[in-house]
Parts: sequence; structure tokens; C-alpha cells
Amino acid sequence: MSEPVTAGQSLAERPDVRLRPMRSADLDVLMLFEQQMFGPEAWSRQSYLEELADTELRYYIVAEKVDAQTGEGELLGTGGLMTIGETAQILTVGVLPSARRNGVGRLLVRALLAEARRRRAEEVLLEVREDNQAARRLYAGEGFTVLGLRRGYYEQGRVDAVTMRHPIQRSPLRQRDEGPVR
Repeated sequence: MSEPVTAGQSLAERPDVRLRPMRSADLDVLMLFEQQMFGPEAWSRQSYLEELADTELRYYIVAEKVDAQTGEGELLGTGGLMTIGETAQILTVGVLPSARRNGVGRLLVRALLAEARRRRAEEVLLEVREDNQAARRLYAGEGFTVLGLRRGYYEQGRVDAVTMRHPIQRSPLRQRDEGPVR
């Protein structure tokens, strides 16, 4: 497992952690932890394969610890985004239990926001379990605000979801390049 992130340090500055596109081969490891990470909302291998096949609308990444000698990676977490028009939605962010509290989730969220920006989305939406305080703090810390509540969204109606939104800020130069707003 990676060394913990120290104050003022981000995983992006560390050579032992990298992000890359998710591949179907990653599912061999991911499926070992999917149930532990997501419980009743765990996705099946087939669901992931269908998601990975849609490269036009969807974008999936993994964070992995890199072995300095071999260059091989050990899966730490995953994230997925769907973008349709001006709206992107974070579909999943999962960090393996042994990698939690090391900044992996934050790194994944920031990468998904960057991809939404690259795809010219104007906002990013997500749902998070109301009782998942760690994830809610992470999203709030990255600029997401609460839109509302979806009653009974998780666990066959037993757990509510908090819906959150993150506006994508355009740089003034980019706005000028894109022409006038109508």
C-alpha cells in the first residue's frame, strides 16, 4: 500500500500513484472488492463491460500504485463519468478499503472533473448515499453543493441519496474563444 499523503502533498505529486484508463482486465481485481465497497449497489462484471464499451459517452479510470522496479500497477480505486451534452455525471467512485484515507478518492474526483471540463460539460452531477459522510465531505471539499434528496435511492428504498452539483468554470480566454452566449 502507498505511504499516506502528508500535509500539503497530493497524490498527483507522487511518482508511485498513477491514473490510467480502466481496462476490462482490471475487472479481475475490481470484482474481488466491488461488493465490499458498494454492498447491494455493487455492479456486475457484465455491467462494467457494457460501461467500458461506451467510450463516446462514458469515461472510466483507475488509480494504481506503481512498483518502481517493474512498473506494474496495483489497483487502488476506480471512477466513472458519463457526459451528455453540457451535463456530466459521476457514476461511480470507489476506493479499495486498504487504500482509503490516502487521497485516492480526491485524485479520482479531480480527474473526473478535468475530463468533464475537457468534454465541455457545464456542470457535473452525482448521487451519494446520505449516510456516507466521508464521501459527502470529499465532494463538498471539491466544490460540489447539495441540490436535494432522492428518497429511497439506495438499498431497495432503505437509504436516501443526496444529489450534488459542481459547476464547471470556464476561463475568460476560453469563453471568448467560444463566441458570444445567446
